[in-house]
Amino acid sequence: MIRSVLLASVAAVAAVPAITLAQDSEESFGGTKGADLSIEAMEPDGGSITIGRAGDNPADIARYLLASGAGAANLSPDGKTIAFAWDVTGESELWVMPASGGQPQQVTFKTGVFAPIWTPDGSSLFYSADRDGNEQPGYFALTPDGKSESEVLPAASGDFRRFGDFAADGSFVYASTARGTGVFDVYRGTLDGESELIVEAELGLSPHSISPDGKYALVTETVGEDANNLYLLDLRTKEMTTVSKPPVEERAEHVLGGFEWMPNSSGFYFSTNVGREFSTLSFYSIESGTFERVFETEWDVENLEVCGSDPKGSYLYWTQNQDGFDTLHGWHTADKRPIPMPELPEGNYYLDCEGDGELLVRVNGWQTPGELWMTNPISGTIDKVFSANLAGLDPDRLVRPQVVRYKARDGVELQGLLYLPEGAGAGENAPPVVFSVHGGPSGQSQARFNGVAQYHVARGVAVFQPNIRGSIGLGRTYSTLDDREKRLDSVRDLVDLKNALASDGLIDGSRAAVMGGSYGGYAVNAVLAEYPGEFAAGVSLFGVADWVTALEIASPALKASDKIEYGDITEQKWRDFYTVNSPIRKADQITVPVLYSHGVMDPRIDIYETEVMVKTLRANGVPAPFIRIPDEGHGWRKLSNQLFYFRKQAEFIEEQLGLTEAE
Repeated sequence: MIRSVLLASVAAVAAVPAITLAQDSEESFGGTKGADLSIEAMEPDGGSITIGRAGDNPADIARYLLASGAGAANLSPDGKTIAFAWDVTGESELWVMPASGGQPQQVTFKTGVFAPIWTPDGSSLFYSADRDGNEQPGYFALTPDGKSESEVLPAASGDFRRFGDFAADGSFVYASTARGTGVFDVYRGTLDGESELIVEAELGLSPHSISPDGKYALVTETVGEDANNLYLLDLRTKEMTTVSKPPVEERAEHVLGGFEWMPNSSGFYFSTNVGREFSTLSFYSIESGTFERVFETEWDVENLEVCGSDPKGSYLYWTQNQDGFDTLHGWHTADKRPIPMPELPEGNYYLDCEGDGELLVRVNGWQTPGELWMTNPISGTIDKVFSANLAGLDPDRLVRPQVVRYKARDGVELQGLLYLPEGAGAGENAPPVVFSVHGGPSGQSQARFNGVAQYHVARGVAVFQPNIRGSIGLGRTYSTLDDREKRLDSVRDLVDLKNALASDGLIDGSRAAVMGGSYGGYAVNAVLAEYPGEFAAGVSLFGVADWVTALEIASPALKASDKIEYGDITEQKWRDFYTVNSPIRKADQITVPVLYSHGVMDPRIDIYETEVMVKTLRANGVPAPFIRIPDEGHGWRKLSNQLFYFRKQAEFIEEQLGLTEAE
């Protein structure tokens, strides 16, 4: 995911030496071979930038990229301090501030941290940091005042990690590929730097919440992109008990809401779609070894939080994802009654609760890149304690996305979010459009802040974020409709949606571009190759061109889910299938210009996947400009790179859609 950041002095940031992590200096990035530097490409040069004047309409794209707000945020165990990630310096760092409001203080520097985790006693902030997006992090602990820091586990080449949770004694569980088999095993570590392998995996395991009494940890096993099995791990005996393991053909999701234990460790709340379309609030009892639904809901339940000093867990909070917009809900567990919840800005909500009901809500919405609100729904208080900075943009000029639905040619109902320019015409006067395809493939376009989309809309270009089949948030069946042999059905959805929007007069179908990153980048390659003439241009960021090579060298972060989502590439059946059904095999059918880009450090999708498309299109006489970013992985984290790349992307799109002339 691409995050926007606020402007610091680019020169000053560049002058600070990058943090050095304990990894091989000769490590090979980009899969197995690194970048082909013989291919002509543009690279960020650290040159000066322009941002235009405040009040300009439309504003310069830099202002949309510079708009920033709070990222991942958590309350200290005593509920008095908020730790959060913020990319105001040009890279995401950790900041702390009083929960009552006040001046934030930066406590990490040049680390690229995205999520702070409080140790159980509140004495330290635990975080992970990798090197330029290589996803092989070290673990660190830092005092909240930023004055003392220690390395808990050094980074190591080939060691991908996923943090799980802390136990009350300060030990923690995490997943790691350190055994060298390319799968995630479960480890237990301490803040003193000790680590022990406790469960070996066959595909990929991820530990989660530890019970308050320290006896159990919850562990999930990856089953495709959109599902997992759930186990209860006894931390003393190291034995795992199955909580939920449906047949593969009925696979289910168990982690959307997280896991919230009762204070007395008698059981935990979670969200699951076992046997139903949407994930609903459920409770697992340790005594009975069974779980049951607490409520029937028509949308996915996410972001569960239990808090309150009552041993029964007095207050339960959660969100529901309704077409990409969140709603906030509360339940009094002892009184069995709903808790009235406050009104918040539209968007997505992320929760953390400590003490007797003090609830932290982070809001990221179409009109804000990140606000922090403190509320006590029981007493009815609510205060915004951190405001986003819109870098001079007028929030009233930002456009709210509208939910649209259309039937695909095979009758499947498709959905997406449409941003229309203010005063947009219809029919012959309809605006050009950019389709922005999410990654995953099991992602979902939601009503989060999207500076690039808002820039295009302000310039008179509609932006459509489709949730083609395979997306989550629209039911369990929908998320499986692109599996394996059905992969190209989701690509066809892009054409059906474009034609439906054009038929309704909302867009000019003859001036449509398609862009996307990661799996979205694959979708761009695929739709241009499979359906030539439907789109006028493409923008493919770090996307797959050849599924055979991509699946062979996928990082451990992907391999565990690939076999179910795409098929086992070690089997001849799937090698044959993808030898035919990969974009590179049909690249000679691409006849429109495509802007390509890739980070050299990308551990998920080899830069080769982009390089082969660039070389093929250029050999066929098709314009294929290429942006290669040496110090990024799977997406652009750094402000200087974002400012360089997205200006080039915007110029390319506007030129191809006829808004500007080629230089």
